[in-house]
Amino acid sequence: MMQALKGVRHLHSSTMKQAVSELSVPVPWGEIRGKVWGPDHGRPVLCVHGWADNCGTFNTLIPLLPKECRYVAVDLAGHGLSSHRPPGIFYSFPSYVMDVRRVIDALQWNKFSIIGHSMGGNVAGLFSALYPEMVDAVVLLDSYGFLPTDLKEVPKVMRQGFDELLQFEKKTEEKKTRVYTYENAVERLLAANPTLSEQSVHILLERGLVQVEGGVVFSRDFRINLKNVVRISLEQSLEMQARIKASVLVILAEDGFEKIFAEADQKKFTSALLQAYRDRNHTVVTVAGDHHVHLNNPEAVARLVSDFLQTKVLSQSADPTDEQTSKL
Repeated sequence: MMQALKGVRHLHSSTMKQAVSELSVPVPWGEIRGKVWGPDHGRPVLCVHGWADNCGTFNTLIPLLPKECRYVAVDLAGHGLSSHRPPGIFYSFPSYVMDVRRVIDALQWNKFSIIGHSMGGNVAGLFSALYPEMVDAVVLLDSYGFLPTDLKEVPKVMRQGFDELLQFEKKTEEKKTRVYTYENAVERLLAANPTLSEQSVHILLERGLVQVEGGVVFSRDFRINLKNVVRISLEQSLEMQARIKASVLVILAEDGFEKIFAEADQKKFTSALLQAYRDRNHTVVTVAGDHHVHLNNPEAVARLVSDFLQTKVLSQSADPTDEQTSKL
């Protein structure tokens, strides 16, 4: 056991107001970083952020959730403080799921819950479908758990992704990374994410910037902006969804994805996914707020998430064979 855990580093920070630790899990191309809240023996909960964000997205929500849980929020590869993928490699949902699998393996968790926001919810959905015996509860924050693509669109999207990566690599050879002042970085993130409050921007930039000579640069790998070439259809999404054994709570934001995916074709996909959750007695609720409501106004979702974890996880009598300790 000690040999399997020897690579997991648990770095304490004396500057944080709450009991929060920094996590580092070695991976073949570098490390996956993250943050840890809660007691060593708490019920394990993995928190997965959305596209272009980082694990700071849970900073305001986790302190409002049940104290009996051990929360590990990760920076997915290419995000926050985690290493970028090697040159020439695409970013895709299956590779993010593998990131999660590596972290879970390092922590030696055999049963846990997942909270996923946006793209992190899609990672949570796919992981829970592929490893249904490992996940007891799933919370999707403004996410449907899967992102179906019209089959007729797949060839065009794949070709676009291939071409974008080639163009990106050519530009990278001749283009220097842009250096910002902190104030300019704040302005840029606010402009790109108008749903973020200014406080939320500062929180995300704690892990979203790296200090360099002359200012700061964004830490994320800009290849995450390229078109995702790995797509699944609605039929595949529903088949995956049917394999999830965990209890699922879907929390949608009134001014979030429900408005973004408002076109008839998109609505057809999202409605089918939501109806399938309801048909399996999962819970789908809508709250006032925007796509980042969990970060901007965590009180709007904290009670829903807390009650769900209390009912579906904490109040369930523990199976003696499932007893475990967070290996950090």
